[in-house]
Amino acid sequence: MTMSFWKLGWRTLWRDARAGELRLLWLAVTLAVAALTSVAFFANRLEAGLERDARQLLGGDVVIASNDGNLQSFVQQAQQEGLRHVTTLVFPTMGRGTDERGGNARLVALKVVEGGYPLRGTLRVSQGVGQPDASTDAIPAPGNAWVDAALLSGLELQVGDTLLLGDASLRIDRLITAEPDRGAGFMSFAPRVMINQQDLDVTGLVQPASRITWRLSVAGDDARALARYEAWAKAQVGDKGRNGRRVESLENGSPELRRTLERGEKFLSLVALLAALLSAVAVALAARAFAQRHLDAAAMLRVLGLPQRSIACAYVLEFALVGLFGSVLGVILGWGVHHGFVWLLAGLVADGLPPPNLWPVGFGVGMGMTLLLAFGLPPVLQLAQVPPLRVLRRDVGAIKPMSAGVLLVGVLGFAALLMAVSRDAKLGGIAVGGFAVATLLFAAMAWLAVKLLRRVVQENTAPRWLILATRQLAARPGYAVVQVSSLAVGLLALVLLVLLRTDLVSSWRQATPADATNRFVINIMPDQADAFQAHLRAAGVSQYDWYPMIRGRLVEVNGRAISPDDYADDRAQRMVDREFNLSNAEHMPDKNRVTAGAWVPGEADGASVEEGIAETLGLKLGDALVFDVGGIRHSARVTSLRKVDWGSMRANFFIMFPVAQLPDVPATYMAAYRAPTQAGFDNGLLRAFPNVTNVDMDSTIAQVQRVLDQVIRAVEFLFAFTLAAGLVVLFAAVTATREERAREYAIMRAMGAQGRLLRQVQRAELAGVGLLAGFLASAVAMAVGWALARWVFEFAWTAAWWVPVAGALTGAVLALLAGWWGLREVLQRPVMHTLRSAAE
Repeated sequence: MTMSFWKLGWRTLWRDARAGELRLLWLAVTLAVAALTSVAFFANRLEAGLERDARQLLGGDVVIASNDGNLQSFVQQAQQEGLRHVTTLVFPTMGRGTDERGGNARLVALKVVEGGYPLRGTLRVSQGVGQPDASTDAIPAPGNAWVDAALLSGLELQVGDTLLLGDASLRIDRLITAEPDRGAGFMSFAPRVMINQQDLDVTGLVQPASRITWRLSVAGDDARALARYEAWAKAQVGDKGRNGRRVESLENGSPELRRTLERGEKFLSLVALLAALLSAVAVALAARAFAQRHLDAAAMLRVLGLPQRSIACAYVLEFALVGLFGSVLGVILGWGVHHGFVWLLAGLVADGLPPPNLWPVGFGVGMGMTLLLAFGLPPVLQLAQVPPLRVLRRDVGAIKPMSAGVLLVGVLGFAALLMAVSRDAKLGGIAVGGFAVATLLFAAMAWLAVKLLRRVVQENTAPRWLILATRQLAARPGYAVVQVSSLAVGLLALVLLVLLRTDLVSSWRQATPADATNRFVINIMPDQADAFQAHLRAAGVSQYDWYPMIRGRLVEVNGRAISPDDYADDRAQRMVDREFNLSNAEHMPDKNRVTAGAWVPGEADGASVEEGIAETLGLKLGDALVFDVGGIRHSARVTSLRKVDWGSMRANFFIMFPVAQLPDVPATYMAAYRAPTQAGFDNGLLRAFPNVTNVDMDSTIAQVQRVLDQVIRAVEFLFAFTLAAGLVVLFAAVTATREERAREYAIMRAMGAQGRLLRQVQRAELAGVGLLAGFLASAVAMAVGWALARWVFEFAWTAAWWVPVAGALTGAVLALLAGWWGLREVLQRPVMHTLRSAAE
C-alpha cells in the first residue's frame, strides 16, 4: 500500500470528525485555551494600561523627591536637557473653619503648586458639590484654595467660605474631583487642599522642623533626553551624602488596594489553572479511548502494508490539526470572554485599556498544542505499533501504559507552562503539586478499595446486582483505578471551585470587611487616654484598637552603631535615617502571625519585628537592638518575627515589645475604631481633643470594597469555563471504558441476563465509583484549599466538616448522570448487535 501520510492524515481527520471521535479532544483543548487566554488578554491589557498611566500617576516622566528642598542642581540639569519641570510641596497640617462656621479643625494634606502643574495627567475640578466636573490647565489663584469634597463635610463648610491654614485665610474656590499624582502614602487618606505657591509664605507653616516633601516633576517629548536625565538623577541620588532624595517609582494605590488587586489576580489565575489541569485529564482520557477504538483500523493498515512511520505521521498530523483548531477557537473565545473582564473590572485604570499585543495569542496556541501533544499523542502513537495479527486475534496489540519518558517530558513541559501562568511560585506549586500528589493518592486508594471490596462483598449474602458490579470492578482493577482517579481529579477541581466560590471568597471578604476600622486617631496624650476612651464609649464605640505610639530611631545593632551609609538598599537607608513607629502590648495583635521565634507575654527585653522590615534591615532572631526614643536609649533583643496583614485595616507596627508597660519611654497613644454613624461625631471629638490627628479611611475602604466586588464577579464569570471543563472530565472518565462494558454486557445478555439486572449493575458500579471519588476529592480539596488560603491568599479559612460527605453524594449523583448520558446506548443496543459485538 502506497499513500502519503498527508493524505491519510486528512482522510482520517475528516472521517473521525464526522463520526464525533474528536469531539471531547477539541472541546477540552478549547476550554483550557479559552480560560487561560481570557486571563492572559486581560492581564496583558491591564499591565499595558498601568504602564501607560504610570506617568500620569507620578505627574511626570521622571520625579525626584526630597526632604530638604535642595533640588536646584536637578532643575538646572532638566533645563540643559530642554525638559519641562514643575516643583510641588506636600505636607500635613491642620485646616480649620472660621469661628462663625463653628471653628472645626481637621488634618489635611496640603499641596503647594506652581504654574504648569501637572505635567502629566489631568486635574479635574467642579464648582460645587453635585456639580459636573471638567479638566483644567489652571491652578488655584493667589488667595484661593481648591479642596476635596470630604473637607467640606468634615469642617461644615461650603464653596465660597474661608479656610484657615496657619496664618492665612483662603477662599474655597473649587472642589478637586481627580488629581493625577495623588500618591499612596499615609497622608493620601487625608483630604487634599491645593494652594498657589505665592500663598505659602503667608501661611507661615514652613518651619525648620516641618515634615515637607518637595517633588520635582520632569517631562518631555525627547525620549533620549529623558533617559539621559533619569540616569543622571539616579546617579546623583545614589551618591553618599545625598540622603533624603529619591527618584520615585509608580505607587499604584494604597497597600490595602494593592493587596486586594494581587489577591484578585491570584484568584483568576487559580481558576484558569484548574481549567487547564482538568482539560489535561480530559485530553488524556479521550485520547486513550480514541486509540482504543482505532486499534482494528491501525491493524488493517499494517496488513495492507502501510509502514509504521506513515501511520505515526498520519496520526501526528491529525492531532496537530485538531490541536490547532481547538487552540485557535479557544483564543477567539478567550478574546471575547476577556471583554467581560474589562467590563466587570472597569475603573481599575484611568482610561480605556490599550489593545493587547500578540503574546496571549502565541501563548494560547502554544498551550493548546502542548496540552494535546503531551497528553493526547502518546497513547495514539502506539497505534503505529499494533501488530497485523490483531486482525485475526483481538487479544493482541492492546494499548499499553504510556512510555515513562514521553509522559514525563509532556507533564514537565505542561507543569512549567502552568507555573508561568500562575505568576506566583506558591500558587503554582500548590495547584500543580497538589493535583500531582492527589492523583497518586487517588490511584493508591482506588486500588486498595477494589481489593477491599472483593473481600467485603460475599456471594452468599449480597444481592445479585451488587455481586456482579463488584466482580466487574475486581476483574479489571487497572480500569477501576484509572476511572476512580480521573473522576476524583475532576471532582477535586469542582469541589475546590465551589469552596473558592463560597468559603474562600467569604473569607476574603472578611479579611477586608465593609464595616472595617475607618478611623485612625494619633497623637493622643497620656493624660487624655482615660477621657478619650470614655468619649468613645459614650458614643457607642465599644470595640477599638488601643496602642502606645513610640517614635524611635534604630541606632545600634549587636553593639555596633549604624547609619544609612551601612545599607545599599534605598528603603533600608530611609528607615535608618528617620524615626519610625514602635509600640508595646502584652498580647500579640490580631491579624499578626509569628513566623519565627516566639511571642512571650511580659518578656522584658524582647522585641517582635515584622518579617519584611527584618529582611530589609538584615535583622534576625537574637540580634541586640538599641533605639533612641526622645534621647532615651531602649535596648531589646529580637525574639520573634511576625507576618502582618497590612490590608486588614487594623493598627499594625513594624516593631513591638511584648510587655504591657514601658514606663521609662515617652509615648503617645493611637486608637483605631469603626466610627458611629451619628452626625457631628468627628467634629465633636476634635473639639474635645483639639491636639489629636483624626484620619478618615472611609474612601479607602469604599475603594477596596468596590474593587473586591468587581474581582469576585470576574472570578464567577471565569468559573463557568472551569465548571464546563470539569463536566467534560466526568463524562470522559465515565465513558472511557464504554467498549469494554459493551463486550461484558454482551456476554451477560447472551447468557440470559435481563436488561433490568444490567441497569442495576451499571448504576451500582457508577454510584460506587462516584461515591469513592467524591469523598477522596473533597478531603483533598479541603487540604488544598487550606494551603491556598494560608500560603497564597493569606487569610484564615476552615472548611465545614460535612464537605466530604456532600462531596461523596455529589460524586455519586454526577457519575450516575454522566453514565446515563454516555452509557445508555450500551444497554439499548439490539440483541443481534450485542451478540455480534461479543463474537468479534
